[in-house]
Amino acid sequence: MCLVTQALVSVSADDVRDVINVTSEEIPDSKISKMIKRAEVTVALETDRQVDSGDCSEAEKEAITVLSAVYAICYLTGGSAVGLSFSVGDQNVAALDDSPPLTVLQAELKRLLAKLKGSTLRRA
Repeated sequence: MCLVTQALVSVSADDVRDVINVTSEEIPDSKISKMIKRAEVTVALETDRQVDSGDCSEAEKEAITVLSAVYAICYLTGGSAVGLSFSVGDQNVAALDDSPPLTVLQAELKRLLAKLKGSTLRRA
């Protein structure tokens, strides 16, 4: 019998900034780290899993990264975000010109969470 182990990975501030194409000058590591922690908690609650952004599966990393990127967009535009509820502000931010639309990120997040929830059910 061959056991396949999944390598664990971590979410970094650069991972989040890469999703929305911004720099550390636009959103510092300290701010992104807080977003990652909030996203970690939300993903854990949504999937009924224990999730650690510093030691997680690739799928969990992707969900945390995308949710953190949504939080970052809300931050840059003066909007707000709590859990999976988002409000984009009305500030026009040139830094977001190269970012994917929020609706694309939200759709990706919804897809990732559904897959994570499904794999939780299969493991039970």
